[in-house]
Amino acid sequence: MEVILLERIRNLGSLGDRVNVKAGYGRNYLVPKGKAVYATPASVAKFEARRSELEKIEAGHLKAAQDRKAALEGLGVVVIQTKAGDEGKLFGSIGTRDIADAIVNAGVEISKSEIDLPTGVLRQVGEYDIVIELHSDVIATVKLSIATHETQE
Repeated sequence: MEVILLERIRNLGSLGDRVNVKAGYGRNYLVPKGKAVYATPASVAKFEARRSELEKIEAGHLKAAQDRKAALEGLGVVVIQTKAGDEGKLFGSIGTRDIADAIVNAGVEISKSEIDLPTGVLRQVGEYDIVIELHSDVIATVKLSIATHETQE
């Protein structure tokens, strides 16, 4: 299935590229999400008429992502306090939702879908470098420190 991309998609192409994708990927993800249109002669003509508008929108998204990256790099270390055992093993785990909530509380808006945890959830106390993909061209790294609650008796 051939589609025209309406935005840059990593590992696939840039705005305006005509690419061949599997039918299910195009029909179930790209077209319904507004990331691509079917490459018919009518849609090609319609796309060419809207190309400059779409390029401005894409440039705006890129600028916003770069601004958010600068804000994330200015945060320093984000700390999450949680309960842990004697050896540093957490009671539970820290996932993308917990990390997103901690960063939002620190003052930068992100969503949990932008956070990349390639090894899965975090289950140990310590410091981690968290990769955040704000845009297909903008990737930020945030230092995350998982610490235990200090119990007061």
